[in-house]
Amino acid sequence: MSVVTVTKRPEGVAVLCFDNPAGPVNVLSPDLLDDFRAAIEDVLGDEAVRACVMASAKRDFIAGADLKRVYAMKDPGEGSAFSRDGHVLLDMVAQSPKPFVAAINGLAVGGGLEVALACHYLLAADSPDTVLSLPEVTLGLLPGGGGTQRLPARVGLPAALTMMLTGQRVRARKALKMGLVDAVAPPGGLVETACKAALLLAGGKLRRRARKRSPMERLLSTPPGRRLVLKKAREGVMRKTRGLYPAPFYTLECVAAGQSKGFGAGVAREVDLFGRLCASPQSKGLIGLFLGMTDLKKPPDGPAPRPVKRLAVLGGGFMGAGVASVSLKLAPVTVRDIDEEVLRRCGRTVWEGLGKQMKAGAINAFGRDRLWAAFHPTLRLEDLRAADLVVEAVFEDLALKRRVLAEVEEVLSDEAVFASNTSALPIASIAGEARHPERVLGMHYFSPVPKMPLLELVRAEKTADWAVATARDFGVRQGKTVIVVRDGPGFYTTRILSPFLNEAVRLLEEGARVEDVDRAMKDFGYPVGPIALLDEVGIDVGAHVVKEFGNLFASRGLDASDALPRLFEAGFKGRKNNRGFYKYGRRRRGAKPVNPEVYAFFGGRNRKAVPSQEMADRLSLLMANEAAHCLQEEVIACPRDGDVGAILGLGFPPFRGGPFRYFDALGPDAARGLLLALAEKHGPRFRPAPLLEDMARSGKRFYDA
Repeated sequence: MSVVTVTKRPEGVAVLCFDNPAGPVNVLSPDLLDDFRAAIEDVLGDEAVRACVMASAKRDFIAGADLKRVYAMKDPGEGSAFSRDGHVLLDMVAQSPKPFVAAINGLAVGGGLEVALACHYLLAADSPDTVLSLPEVTLGLLPGGGGTQRLPARVGLPAALTMMLTGQRVRARKALKMGLVDAVAPPGGLVETACKAALLLAGGKLRRRARKRSPMERLLSTPPGRRLVLKKAREGVMRKTRGLYPAPFYTLECVAAGQSKGFGAGVAREVDLFGRLCASPQSKGLIGLFLGMTDLKKPPDGPAPRPVKRLAVLGGGFMGAGVASVSLKLAPVTVRDIDEEVLRRCGRTVWEGLGKQMKAGAINAFGRDRLWAAFHPTLRLEDLRAADLVVEAVFEDLALKRRVLAEVEEVLSDEAVFASNTSALPIASIAGEARHPERVLGMHYFSPVPKMPLLELVRAEKTADWAVATARDFGVRQGKTVIVVRDGPGFYTTRILSPFLNEAVRLLEEGARVEDVDRAMKDFGYPVGPIALLDEVGIDVGAHVVKEFGNLFASRGLDASDALPRLFEAGFKGRKNNRGFYKYGRRRRGAKPVNPEVYAFFGGRNRKAVPSQEMADRLSLLMANEAAHCLQEEVIACPRDGDVGAILGLGFPPFRGGPFRYFDALGPDAARGLLLALAEKHGPRFRPAPLLEDMARSGKRFYDA
């Protein structure tokens, strides 16, 4: 069956329709390009056709390239050939004497937007579901279908760079305002409206309106202005990426070539650099992450999830309000707390979140009011009776969580699932005295809930499969990437984070400077250093985790430092009380200064230089080695889950693909050698996991490709 069909109407309009029979979305692949070429040649060769409309039979227009195909490209020449073939087709569209109109519904992202940009007129469905973007940079790639040339011509250089360097998503109304699309129309009848526009264009009765440019934009469009914009963009990219990601720099190269030497030169750079990026380790890591996230959204084998018609959240604090906010679109939400003021603050947080969604164009005023009507704060335990799923988000205290569970079980139905939002407390302990331990599991959300994409779902030994399926399905529909892990100390994310943070503290005890430790890990690729992270999550939280993990892994040399509990006892909590490893208080420009008071807990103010590579190896390999222990103990089901969890939950450098892809990149034997060298120098905590030893002997890797 053809992926692209052409329907010719009597009035002289051809509707070129994308409809991928192999999946729910249209993606650009070599197969589609062949069909696309045949359709374009048919349209251009038929004298009866005066104009053409490009449309989609799917919910979305085109959702970019087939990333599995791109991921399989090992040689730069393969990627360059794919880009070159696409350019040939899109140039046929752009240079056609017959007008082409893009009827954009749903997602037009990546190559999908580049297809639209080649058209002479862009019409978008006026709906929050219409989203246009060039997100290639987030996959370690660049727009390879003319996007680096055609987007600046449409929206101006500054706006185009923002879209290409950040992957910014633009909805229909904003796209119209910035000149990205020429008009919007109601979703119903979009193709009919596009056909009318196409005929008007063909008859000379409709022309694209020139985009109004501000005086500043006109100034920046001069050669000196363009050079200044590109220079500032490069500086910004370097600050954000520390030079670790080549894609944004290559994107700027393509734009600069087109701006200074013309469209042909820019396209030539696109073809070359797109091919290089396709074969780069950074794109393999980032595309591997994306494919893993996509797989985790697919329903697994096993029992079907049960419907959740009403959600209850216990605790109206920051986490509870976040869980409520991401759930209102799915079911009515009852938030119960024992403090009326807490409920008022919770409601204010939810309302402000809805306002932000409305401002971003994700919902309209009617949608905001409809979602707000689904929010029900209460002081009454009885109001939870109808809940099908309960998410408990009270303070991280075992006795409190057990007491709350016992209270709720008095009113819940026998079919309701109870989920504790805990980062480390064993689910089996929370459910130790429960009437129905088979209905109890963990749903570990990350803060802030609306922004953090990961949900760690924890199943205890007695947790029923249907309960896991129900909670997992609800988490996916909340928009989360869900990994299911086995109950145990720290589950997965907290367990591998603990030795990482503990090793950072050990480095301070050995005399390293706070800022040097953080800089080493940011240079490795973490978005924030481990010491700054301790300030952000709270030294009190770090001290709590240290107590929980104290002697659990002492047999492997992972005994915890007592520095964090001592800091906490002395009144240091981090950012939350403006007393941590760094100085806070009044807004400061540039880097935060280190708080020298903390050095009293780490041997005094006399510090020494520790090689950055050594610090990076110690922290990164310790976390990755603990991930290997987790895989061996079946805490996680597979390397994919471990990599996705470490990146989305803990900030492991995305371009490295996660702990297991990191080991694969090093090679199992080399990774083993590095760990043994560290063990000899720093102690048994660095001994390679038995699984890693086995893989080094056999030469196996965690991933086939």
